[in-house]
Amino acid sequence: MIIPDTMAGIELTGHGGFGQLRCNTRLAVPKPLAGEVLLKVLACGINNTDINTRIGWYAGEISTATDAALEGGRPVGAGDWTGQGLTFPRIQGADACGVIVDIGKGVEPTRTGSRVIVQACLVSLRQGSFTPWLGSERDGAFAQYVCVPSADCHAVTSNLSNAELAAIPCAYGTAENLLSRAGVKAGDAVLITGASGNVGLAAVQLAKLRHANVIAVCADDKAQALLQAGALQTIARNAPLVGVLGESCVDVVIDVVGGPQWPQLCDVLRPGGRYAVSGAIAGPIVPLDLRKLYLKDLSFFGCTVQSREGFLRLVALANSGALKPLVAKTFPLHEIVAAQQAFLSKQHVGKIIMMPPEFIGM
Repeated sequence: MIIPDTMAGIELTGHGGFGQLRCNTRLAVPKPLAGEVLLKVLACGINNTDINTRIGWYAGEISTATDAALEGGRPVGAGDWTGQGLTFPRIQGADACGVIVDIGKGVEPTRTGSRVIVQACLVSLRQGSFTPWLGSERDGAFAQYVCVPSADCHAVTSNLSNAELAAIPCAYGTAENLLSRAGVKAGDAVLITGASGNVGLAAVQLAKLRHANVIAVCADDKAQALLQAGALQTIARNAPLVGVLGESCVDVVIDVVGGPQWPQLCDVLRPGGRYAVSGAIAGPIVPLDLRKLYLKDLSFFGCTVQSREGFLRLVALANSGALKPLVAKTFPLHEIVAAQQAFLSKQHVGKIIMMPPEFIGM
């Protein structure tokens, strides 16, 4: 195929509101370096990390929930999750489903033409304890084309649509990492907070595939969707967990919420229980009674860097037909503000997906 010199994409020009998102139809199409491939992006997903990065929520001086931070000003310090700051403009987008249209030196030519998804946590570029993420430390999928390491691209033979495949990398990769780190196994009672969000919903589905017994915390109007996704029980958001479940009754907590309800998560964990976290949308600063931590022999896991093995399990599940991501709605790429507004409204269950245009003009 003929690869154009320019492309359309969405640039993040700095930390702040929607005004920091700029649609640019004259971006240069990147050239793949050694070990890289060029993808024509077929679909890309919206994630919490896109919002968090845009508003600078990762900055140390911000201690509020995401909703409250949206009303605040720009961070004083670095607003990215590494604390080192971003280079602007930056093309965000951690989720990429695409087709390989060009290759760099050292890449097997037979890769050209393959439909792939990209592990958003770019494990092939790990340096010591640091692993960069697509759309954060390097330009991502909110564009017609993106260059990514060939080693982090995995071919998919699934019948899933491009939009469904784009729902997998960030949310399901994070969920699989949470479940793996916490050692979720058959028969475990697993409490999942924020269960109707991207990562929460993925965790429900993946925990069900591990034959765990899932308890999902969600809004009342989303309970039926979570039961259909594999939860055995749902609990209303902000309900008293101990009052509903009792003390020391779950083996694992998968948390993406944090906030005021957090101390109750320790209360419902059994002695020897495991807690894994990868988000704090309701607030990152929580009180911890250290006596509960050590007297109950609890294990805590902070989960960001993923393994390649975990992502390959997801690819295998998708290719086998065992994994069926739920897409709530799709938007054309140039409607990114509307897409993020829909995402922030939390009125949906499933992924918000953006579709890049076939041609340069939007």
